[in-house]
Amino acid sequence: MVKLEHHTQVAVRQGRVVGRRDFLKSSAALGFAVGAFNWTDVIAAQAGELRKRGMACIVLWMSGGPSQMETFSPKPGHANGGETKAIDTAVSGIQIAENLPHLAKAMNELAIIRSMTSKEGNHQRATYLLHHGYLPMASVKHPTMGANVAEQIGNAASELPSFVQIGGRLANSGGGGLLGIDYDPLVLQSAEKPPQNTTPTVEDDRYARRLRLLTSMQGDFASTGGAAVVKDQNKLAKRAAEMIHSPKMEVFDLDREPKKLRDQYGKGEFAASCMMARRLVERGVTFVEVSHKGWDTHQDNFDKVHDLCGQIDQPAAQLIADLKQRGMLEKTLVIWMGEFGRTPQINPRAGRDHFPRAFNVALAGGGVRGGQVIGKTNDAGTEVIERPVLITDLFRSIYHTLGIDANHENHASNGRPIKLVDGGEVVKELFS
Repeated sequence: MVKLEHHTQVAVRQGRVVGRRDFLKSSAALGFAVGAFNWTDVIAAQAGELRKRGMACIVLWMSGGPSQMETFSPKPGHANGGETKAIDTAVSGIQIAENLPHLAKAMNELAIIRSMTSKEGNHQRATYLLHHGYLPMASVKHPTMGANVAEQIGNAASELPSFVQIGGRLANSGGGGLLGIDYDPLVLQSAEKPPQNTTPTVEDDRYARRLRLLTSMQGDFASTGGAAVVKDQNKLAKRAAEMIHSPKMEVFDLDREPKKLRDQYGKGEFAASCMMARRLVERGVTFVEVSHKGWDTHQDNFDKVHDLCGQIDQPAAQLIADLKQRGMLEKTLVIWMGEFGRTPQINPRAGRDHFPRAFNVALAGGGVRGGQVIGKTNDAGTEVIERPVLITDLFRSIYHTLGIDANHENHASNGRPIKLVDGGEVVKELFS
């Protein structure tokens, strides 16, 4: 979906597009009507059914690599655990770090994977890997997870985008890739403000004149080899104008929420972003990513992570509670993760360095069985000793939860088929 800050200024200045997109009819139904039964029709029918299910995904992205020891895998009593204490949760026998008291109370809804493991400890490459399921390749523009989910189960007829990123665009977080600009995200710099350039400034007749002029100018460019660019620009302008004239734009106004509920989410940008994520999913957006920066704690790890957890703990727990109270949690998968973990050993600057060999991911909703821990590290936290989970396993499990075939193939420009996930297996414990 379109990134408004960079793509829609022209469309907004032009004003209103008359009429809105009709809802798409099922390709399968059309195929059967004319007796044209084939696998394309079957796939389309399946996609239609998935959209009817209304599944959605919210990713809470902890940018920089959150320390597992100070969040979901404390090691009290071991030197590597440092000063971090463990606290009991709502599930007997499961403890997490004292920095997350609200999420401790929500443990009945959480499944914590303590045995995530990877070989990629570079921020840029690991961010790419945890967003795409692949490492970057010069010859392939992989779609990000959000783009794949939007393409598979998003509602193309909706006036709101199917894929939204809140908190700014992260480097290497990706977009539509080989799927095209239709599946780029709408990027909100802040949940507290409406998307930029979304207030029409001219009347319809003036807009029509501007559109004719733009069409004429673009025609010349298209005839000299720029047809594809012109097509994409027109598509972006049309979809942006449809969105900003839609009554659904009210979704971006957090002032419509009761003060009591806002207080339950807490204060700060992340709290507002979590509430915005719920509002978006409630109104049909399929994939929302909320980013929270600052987790690269090479020094002063304990104080910094304590402060960072204080910013995300209450909002994340309330997001889960709010979704459940509204009957939405069963169809909304919430994922807490970053690009890797931190070293069990504490460095001379009281910090922890990059450590992809053993880190955490926490999931809730979407049919995931809460109240459990999957996998285990040794007492020192240096090695996974039980149920290692690979990145491909995680991606395959996420797509499985959303009802998406992880073996579905997209095709690169050279015709090469690219599966949504290459390898891996579903983490069955998440659902049993």
